[in-house]
Amino acid sequence: MTSLHADARAVLAGWAPPTPRDAALRDRFVAHLDAEPAGMTRACLPDHLTAGAIVLTPEADAVLLNHHRKAGSWLAFGGHCEPGDATLAGVARREAEEESGLAGLDLDPVPLEIDEHPVEFCSPGTTVHHLDVRFLATAPRDGGHRVSEESLDVRWWPVDGLPEVFDDMRRLIAVAVTRLGR
Repeated sequence: MTSLHADARAVLAGWAPPTPRDAALRDRFVAHLDAEPAGMTRACLPDHLTAGAIVLTPEADAVLLNHHRKAGSWLAFGGHCEPGDATLAGVARREAEEESGLAGLDLDPVPLEIDEHPVEFCSPGTTVHHLDVRFLATAPRDGGHRVSEESLDVRWWPVDGLPEVFDDMRRLIAVAVTRLGR
């Protein structure tokens, strides 16, 4: 994971955060990577980097979300880095494709945003923080999505008719729609 660690550090250090919140988080993520050679792995506790993608239609009128089995909520796709991953954007693409069933996502390699959040189910008995780097992907609505073993459901939602989601998901979707210029 040495090359993945180097890629993640370079991507984050070179990223122009759109808000002061993102700048503070970026600095925290880079400091974490500088202090933790294993900071990309789930074995690094209590904090480790994760990556994911919010998937929109190219027209930015619908978002593909998964009803996450463990979290019990509608979320974007994402997860842990694996030994074969070479880039942070590659982690996001792999996770989104595995969890959505879609192949060949059009993924923007520039992070969309970053977020830190506690995940109780990641390591039972320990409060783990995912230092999550989120990317934007697009896919046609008829791309053949499917439910993975990690999800209860995978469904397209109109961006103006979302299910009950965390405020964080609403913000992420709005940022993604703006990135697409809609």
